[in-house]
Amino acid sequence: MSEMIEIICRNTNSKLLVPFGSTLSEVIKFAGIDSPYQILGAYVNNKVRNLNYKVYMPKTVEFFDIINPNGRRMYAMSLMFVFYKATKEVFPKSEPIIYHSMYNGYYAEIKNLPSELNNNIIDQIKDKMHEIIYNDYPFITKNMPAIEAVEIFRKVGLENKANLMEAIHKLYVDVDYLDGTVNHFYYPLVPSTSLLNVFDLVHFNGGLLLIMPDKKEPYKLQKSRNNQEKMFSIFQEHKDWVNILGTPYISDLNKVVDNKDYIKLIQVSEALHEKSYAHIADEIYKRKDEVRIVLIAGPSSSGKTTSCRRIATQLSVLGFKPIQLSLDDYFLDREFTPRDKNGNYDFESIDALDIELFNNQIEKLIAGEEVSIPRFDFINGKKIYDGRKIKTNPNAIFIIEGIHALNPKLTQHIDKSQKYNVFISALTQISIDEHNLISTSDNRLIRRIVRDYNYRGYSATDTLKRWQSVKEGEEKHIFPYQENADSIFNSSLLYELGVLKTYAKPLLSEVPESEVCYCEAKRLLRFLANFRTIDDKSIPPTSVMREFLGGSSFEY
Repeated sequence: MSEMIEIICRNTNSKLLVPFGSTLSEVIKFAGIDSPYQILGAYVNNKVRNLNYKVYMPKTVEFFDIINPNGRRMYAMSLMFVFYKATKEVFPKSEPIIYHSMYNGYYAEIKNLPSELNNNIIDQIKDKMHEIIYNDYPFITKNMPAIEAVEIFRKVGLENKANLMEAIHKLYVDVDYLDGTVNHFYYPLVPSTSLLNVFDLVHFNGGLLLIMPDKKEPYKLQKSRNNQEKMFSIFQEHKDWVNILGTPYISDLNKVVDNKDYIKLIQVSEALHEKSYAHIADEIYKRKDEVRIVLIAGPSSSGKTTSCRRIATQLSVLGFKPIQLSLDDYFLDREFTPRDKNGNYDFESIDALDIELFNNQIEKLIAGEEVSIPRFDFINGKKIYDGRKIKTNPNAIFIIEGIHALNPKLTQHIDKSQKYNVFISALTQISIDEHNLISTSDNRLIRRIVRDYNYRGYSATDTLKRWQSVKEGEEKHIFPYQENADSIFNSSLLYELGVLKTYAKPLLSEVPESEVCYCEAKRLLRFLANFRTIDDKSIPPTSVMREFLGGSSFEY
C-alpha cells in the first residue's frame, strides 16, 4: 500500500488523502472540483505551480482557472510559446518578437520573413497554431545547470536569454520544451496545448495582434476598444527610442550598468521626459486663445502628480499662470456617495464626485468670477469651506488631475475647445527578452509598493492585497477614456527598475508565506533579480521617480 499524504483543498474546504508523489492534475480528480472553466494551475502553499507539480509532503492547495489573474498569465505565456513554435516551423529563419500588451492581447512583429508580413503569412502561422493546439502537446519544464541552458539557448539563436541567464549567476534554471522546440518563459505554463483553443492572430499596423480570451467570458475572444492608435503610437515611439539607445532588453541595460554608463542613461532619460513635457506645453500654447483647462488622468502610480507640476512649470515659461485644483476636494458628502454591488461606498465611481458643483465653479472661474473652493474632510466625509478663494486673470490656466479627468461626464457643461486632455501612464520601455514582456502594471505596482511604504506606512502585503481591486477600477474608470487624450505621456524611465529594486526587494521579502499575495511577492522578487542595481544619487529632484523614492523638490 502506497504512502498517503494529506492535502487541504481550499476550493472545497476539505482535507484529502492522496498517494505520495501525486501530480496536481491527479489531486483535482481526488478533490472532485466543479469549475465552469478548465483548471490551469494552483496555489500550493501560496506559490503558483503548474498541474504537473508533484506533492511529496502535506500541502494547502487552491486551484484556479483563466478567470484568475494568474491563470490568465499562464494562458498568455503558453499561447506565446505556441505562437513562437508555429512561426519557427512555418518560417525557420524568422525571428518572432513580442513587444507589448494591447487591450485585447499582445502586439508582435516577425523579422526575417521571406516577404513583407501579410494576411497570407499570418494565416499560415495561425493554421500551424491550431494544429499544435489540436495535437495536444504537453508543455515540459526541465530544471538544469545554467551553463547547459545557456549553451542550448545560444545553439537555437536565443542570445538574449543566454546573456541574461549568465548575468544572474544562478546554478540551475528552468528550460521549457514544446514538442522539441525550446524556449524559456518567466512563469509556469499550462499542462498542454489543447487548453489554448481560444485565440486569434490578426494583421495590425505592420505587425500582428495575438488576441486573448475575454477576461469575463473566456470562451469568447477579448473585444478590442474602438481606437487604440494613440496609445499604440506611444509604444512604437518608445520602442524606437530604446533601440536607438541600445537597451531593448534587460541584458542590454545590465551591460550599461556593468560599464558604469548608467549616469548618462539617467540624464538622457530625464532629458527625454523634459522634452515631452515641453512639447505638451507647446501644444497647449498653440491653442492659448481657447484652452483654459488642462485635464490630466492616468492609472495608479503613473506619476500624475509630478507630471502636473512639471507641465505647470513648462506652462509658466510660456507666460501662463497655472492654477492646480484637486478632484479629491469635489467628492459628494458621504451620505450621497453611491454604493457598489456589495453595499460599500464606491469612491472609484465618477458619481461619487459633485459634478454639478465642479462644472459650476469652473464655468465661473473661466468667466473671471471669484469662487470659494471647497476642501474635502475625509474623516467626517464632508466638504468644508475654509475661506480659500480663487479669482482668475487673463493668463490663468487650470490644471486638474484625477482618475476621472478624461471622462466627458466630468466636464459636460464646459466647451470642448476650452479643454486639453493629457493621459499619463508608465508604458515600460524594455523587455526581459524577445518573448517575455515587462507588464506595465507590474512597473506601476513596484512603484506603488515603494511609495505606499515611504509615504503612507503601508506594507507590501497591504499594497498587494489592494492591487487587483485597483486594476479593476482602472479598467472601468480610466482606460476606456485614454484615447480622449490630446497628448499621451509615458512616465516610465529606462533605468527605474534597477533603482526601485533596492527599495522594493526588502519590502517584498517581508510578505509572509501565509498570505495569498505571497505568490505575487515571490514573482516580483524573481523578476527584479534580473536587474543590476542602479544607484539613485544622480536622479534629479524634479524626476517622476522622486514621487516614489522621496527627495522631490515639489510639494505633494
